[in-house]
Amino acid sequence: MAGALEGLKILDFSTLVPGPYATMCLADLGADVLRIKSGTRPDVVDYLPPFLPGTELSAVSAQLSRNKEVMTLNLKDPRAVDVIHQLLGEYDIIIEQFRPGVMAKLNLDYDSLKKVNPRLIYCSLTGYGQTGPMRDRAGHDINYIAMSGVASYSGKKETGPPLIGIQVADIASGSNNAIIGILSAVIYRERTGNGQHIDVSMTDGMIAFNSFMQGASYLVNGRDIGMEENLLNGGSLYDYYETQDGRYLSFGGVEPQFFKAFCQIIGRPDLTSGGVEPENVAQIKEEICEILKTKTLDEWMELFNATDACVEPVLTLGEVLEGPLVKDRGMVVEVPGPNGTKVKQIGNPIKFSESIPQYRHTGIPLSQANTEVVMKNLGYSQEQIEEFGKTGLFS
Repeated sequence: MAGALEGLKILDFSTLVPGPYATMCLADLGADVLRIKSGTRPDVVDYLPPFLPGTELSAVSAQLSRNKEVMTLNLKDPRAVDVIHQLLGEYDIIIEQFRPGVMAKLNLDYDSLKKVNPRLIYCSLTGYGQTGPMRDRAGHDINYIAMSGVASYSGKKETGPPLIGIQVADIASGSNNAIIGILSAVIYRERTGNGQHIDVSMTDGMIAFNSFMQGASYLVNGRDIGMEENLLNGGSLYDYYETQDGRYLSFGGVEPQFFKAFCQIIGRPDLTSGGVEPENVAQIKEEICEILKTKTLDEWMELFNATDACVEPVLTLGEVLEGPLVKDRGMVVEVPGPNGTKVKQIGNPIKFSESIPQYRHTGIPLSQANTEVVMKNLGYSQEQIEEFGKTGLFS
């Protein structure tokens, strides 16, 4: 069955998480992705354990490079430009994740490559964008969250901003906005025939996440908000609560009917009149904390599962991936891996009635890169390919 994005052909110059995650999603949906990697400087994720049994392939690399072909190329070699120019005859979408100016030094920037293919869609994914005072600064997920303002009102007053267990800025902001930008540009190109350059800043994306409540409110009243000061950041009863066995449950019942059910289950119907944002929220929260510590998580969930109170357990990753929700929703899939094996991986979260995502193969070790096949398809002879290898084009 053809994927929704069959026919899109993408050159992927990205590393680490943001770009590779974006192109993995696009490849799952049918796009043809060719990842360009250095033959001598492997991506950091290639070193992250664990490795697939009996292979040199890390589990993370196997996931992020799923469904992609890989070609090694030394972009500092002037001959690499000729190879990329030939690839642009077929691949007319590029995603790159270098700092601003790096691709221009390599003669692989948008202005240079659009002369070769005017229909080129070129997505640049960076921490702070192609313009502005921070364009050249290094950064990681934690820095983009900090610079967006989100960290200033997240967490607890006593302990400060929390470390989040996933890369929110990298993926939710960077990867997803790159996907949205590329697919929007594809639709625009179909309508006009024109390609374009897409500038995706992970910090811009995090700033945009302020749109709900905090950002919209500040732009009207000019008031900063601190930690534990509003409905959704700890200033109400909406929160995580510890249970007797050291586990946690989540309570999200901000609507009256859910809050009423919650109060009934914990034996405090008298709290209902105060709502989820009572004036003495800190005191009531302490009382609720003590109540919830009187039973284990399983004991509480047995009670809450009998009603509708927006209460759910904080599950371990193992409980999630081995649990009924993941099984029913097909969120763990078996993907053909090295040596005829099957590798369990997290699947694509979007469900289609027709163009169902396909999982053709895991990522491959760098030693098995498709470089020779790609070069032969471009018309190079075996002798030329061997000479290029000896003289450093693929290093």
